Amino acid sequence: MPGQRWRRAPGAGSAPAGGVPRMTPLPRDTRDTWLLLGLIGWTVMPHLWRQPLWLAVLCVGVLLWRGWLAARQAPLPRRWVLLALLLLLGVLTWQSQRTLVSRDAGVLLLVSLMALKTLEMRAQRDAMLLFFLGFFVVLTNFLYSQSLALAAAMALAVWGWLTVLTLAHMPAGRPTLASAAGLALRATAWGTPVMLALFLLFPRLAPLWSVPGDGAVTGLSDSMQPGDVAELALDDSVALRLRFEGRPPPAASLYLRGPVLVRQDGRRWRTAPGLGESSRSSTVSTEGPGLGYEITIEPGRTRSLPLLELTPNAPAGLPPELSNELRQEPGLQWSLNVPTSARLRLQARAWPQGRLSGDLGRGERRVLLSLAPGAHPRMRAWAQSLLDTSPSLQQAGPLAWAQTVLRHVREQPFRYTLSPGPYEGDVVDEFWFDRRAGFCEHYASAFVVAMRALGVPARIVTGYQGSDPQPVDGYLVVRQSNAHAWAEIWVEGQGWLRVDPTAAVAPERIERGRALPAPTGLVAGTLDTVSPGLSLVLRQWAEALDNRWNQWVLGYGRQEQYRLLEDLGFETPDMATLGRALAVLMALAATAGAVWVWLDRRRRTPWQRLQAWLIQELDRLDVVADDTMSPAAMARQLQQRHGASAAPLVAQLDALQAWRYAPAVAGTPQPRASWRDWQRRLRQARRAVALPDASSR
Repeated sequence: MPGQRWRRAPGAGSAPAGGVPRMTPLPRDTRDTWLLLGLIGWTVMPHLWRQPLWLAVLCVGVLLWRGWLAARQAPLPRRWVLLALLLLLGVLTWQSQRTLVSRDAGVLLLVSLMALKTLEMRAQRDAMLLFFLGFFVVLTNFLYSQSLALAAAMALAVWGWLTVLTLAHMPAGRPTLASAAGLALRATAWGTPVMLALFLLFPRLAPLWSVPGDGAVTGLSDSMQPGDVAELALDDSVALRLRFEGRPPPAASLYLRGPVLVRQDGRRWRTAPGLGESSRSSTVSTEGPGLGYEITIEPGRTRSLPLLELTPNAPAGLPPELSNELRQEPGLQWSLNVPTSARLRLQARAWPQGRLSGDLGRGERRVLLSLAPGAHPRMRAWAQSLLDTSPSLQQAGPLAWAQTVLRHVREQPFRYTLSPGPYEGDVVDEFWFDRRAGFCEHYASAFVVAMRALGVPARIVTGYQGSDPQPVDGYLVVRQSNAHAWAEIWVEGQGWLRVDPTAAVAPERIERGRALPAPTGLVAGTLDTVSPGLSLVLRQWAEALDNRWNQWVLGYGRQEQYRLLEDLGFETPDMATLGRALAVLMALAATAGAVWVWLDRRRRTPWQRLQAWLIQELDRLDVVADDTMSPAAMARQLQQRHGASAAPLVAQLDALQAWRYAPAVAGTPQPRASWRDWQRRLRQARRAVALPDASSR
């Protein structure tokens, strides 16, 4: 029997002649209980990885205890034991969450109470409560993640809960797990078209509330100090994905613009909201052909939208609740007034050959030339010495001064490293003159300080640079490890020019981007050691599959619904059109369901066919029977009419009664004969009964 557990039969200490001990199946109650316990463990498993350790210990311990009780056919614990466990659960939840009214506290209580409920599962109504509680716990997993892997795991969980629900409603006896699972799968298949219709056409409404995204990944910030970008660069998670209308640009020119930092206190750089709004010093001149692209920004509690550089116009595709929150800062970075943890899929157009030009106001120039009082004395003196020792350089202007600073970086023993160690005191001076080891934020900070000391307005731009080498599904993957910081200087008559000092010491960082770090985990790490190429390919395909899930399922919104209706022939779809299309589909589904029910009623099950054959044969034997009678009732009628001559057929009818309606009894295996076998056996027994003559009718 599929899914059946076996144990030694009581008293079966001796082996039969073949040498194999006699085995009997577990009672149905024990088998079904073990199935339910395993299903509960599978459903709550994702929660056990993210919740406190005590939850895993409690759930696993309770489920193992309940399984042991089922195997031993032992009584369930007394009520005072359950009350003590319930009190312990409340204390542990309060100690770990400091509240009982929150998302995490609610999930803790729900998962724990479902495990404890198995210890008082005495009647079918207790099992039914567990079934529907299981469906609810399946949904709670999506409060933390909506990944494809979790969705697949929870789809199996739903199938399992439908299976145990079906098993609980099957007739007495010992139905196989395969038959229950098949019925559950069949019901799911019939409901799938309705689910798809609702998913595709049910109007997407703005949420009345949102779940806090306290588990989201932190991305770019409105401030920066040494170590911030390096910390992001150690994060291998996906930050965003890009897909271009034409050929993707080379990695060296792929800069995604985030917060622009202009103010500093000697160590930390910050944005300056509102600076330059009156002068509009960052105006894009749209020269050359535009480059259309689609960007999918992964969830992160951030306001910044890291679009490609030189994207002057607002992107399309923002959710309705965020459409009025978009703004463009004077530094030409796009951001939201409120942070969001939603996945955003936007369409925009950049101008790679354009320039950031405009007018630099007096107040803006003053801020872009300012340095913290008393900070960076050695850098100031070094910058001044460049001009004092070379009158020709003094007359050359900002571009020549920038090249001189970059030449110094290339000629001196600077090193590019993610682990330069802690910096004490003045970070810029220590980095430039003593340590000469750092990450991109060290080089960008030192370069901007040097240019300001030379009298050139300069600022730091943070964002992402480069991507994974090869797109797998047409999307370029940009990771948090591609986080980068570079500089911009103001040149009269040309506007803002990008200067990336990191390229002077580590050009491979700009040309190829950062290499993917080795994957973590036992299986992934072993595979990467044995076959790095295969590990990389599998990883890229897994991420590409996850991206398709995000694009087609999680990212399916109102705009996608309208596009679907346009493809179906609707010229100007709106919410009313969605409602009409959904109503038509639901009416068609109801009609198809009614037709199926009508056809299904005309079909007869194997038992109904055998019963009809028996009624026909008994009628030929002058025995009145109908479809409301059991095989045993038919046997009594037959015995009264024909006496001992009908004994073989009576015996077969009694055996059929036992096979069809026998209760689940431990240690009593059920016959495995098919309905066709039963009809053959009954036909053979029927031949022994003589037909009544006409006079007796």
